[in-house]
Amino acid sequence: MTSPLTRLALAALLAAAVPAITPAKAQTALSDGQILKGLEGLSEKAPTITAQQLRSMVQTHMAQNPGEALTRPSLALKLDQLPQINVQIQFRLGSAIIEPSSYGTLGAIADAMHNPILHGYKFIVTGNTDVTGPREVNLKLSQARADAVVSALVTVFNVNPTRLEAVGLGEEVLLDAKRPTDPINRRVQIFTVGRLAPYVAQR
Repeated sequence: MTSPLTRLALAALLAAAVPAITPAKAQTALSDGQILKGLEGLSEKAPTITAQQLRSMVQTHMAQNPGEALTRPSLALKLDQLPQINVQIQFRLGSAIIEPSSYGTLGAIADAMHNPILHGYKFIVTGNTDVTGPREVNLKLSQARADAVVSALVTVFNVNPTRLEAVGLGEEVLLDAKRPTDPINRRVQIFTVGRLAPYVAQR
């Protein structure tokens, strides 16, 4: 588990190594406690969802809703019963490189995942864009960014990789469909989706 002091030191080290780019919109600040509260409490009544099902929903939505971004509906995932959080992880423009300023947020997410309350739970990390740029490019970029978040949680903050899956949702699940180009739509969403199967030793 990473302590707040360790996270601050890491963020400072990364900031010194990589020049930061000022984001267009301030990053959403969530405390460790808020993240833990958002991700805990998965109930038996919550819908079952897999990463592959989410990818299929996105492909179906894109096929059924061609045309201009301002005229097509946003995909409604209908996953409100799942524990979840929305965070604005900052990336370099047009890339999946995470800005150093966001490593503190990733550390707080990892701390929540390491907490005994969430021990053994699985998560889906989704990447989302606004409608700026080609639709297919946005889908690929969102997948790359979700992959980058998962990679950072695993390699920097020691979250078990079997607990995480990354899914790019592109511009299909807008947070504010009335303002599809607003930076608020560029976000990472994390869902708690179930428990790991118990490990059975081979004989």
